Amino acid sequence: MTNAAPPAPIVVGTDGSPASGQAVRFALQESQLRGTELRAVCAYDFAARYSGFEWPSASGFYDLDTQLRNATLEAVTKTLQEAREEVGGAPVEVEIRVERGRPSQVLLDASHDACLLVVGSRGSGVWGRLTLGSTSTEVVHHAHLPVVVVPAERTDQPS
Repeated sequence: MTNAAPPAPIVVGTDGSPASGQAVRFALQESQLRGTELRAVCAYDFAARYSGFEWPSASGFYDLDTQLRNATLEAVTKTLQEAREEVGGAPVEVEIRVERGRPSQVLLDASHDACLLVVGSRGSGVWGRLTLGSTSTEVVHHAHLPVVVVPAERTDQPS
């Protein structure tokens, strides 16, 4: 009888954008192949700079931090649902984390017990295709584990 620990999770950085959707699909497929949990992580930093403001809502007043966190969680959840529908295959347990902070640091912190960190590249415009985004660059240079940078899907190629 073995008491094997569950396999370490895969962490994917996502913000609900099309570029991060590519990263989520890759990470989901990799989680299926490895039989491990997927941890989808999104960071936001707006509220740290603008704390104290409140945003009116139909059900009362909510601070901007709560509004932004909820909108971010909704975008990440939608991206994950779309990826699951597109990828199909075996179900994967997914943990969603939406945290305030600098994206690269939030991702590095969230991956302390992971086996792989997956991020998207910026890839927008001519210059974007030649460079990585600032978050991708920081993560690649400071991670303690393997990192996969998934390029954005190119839309300028002929069909």
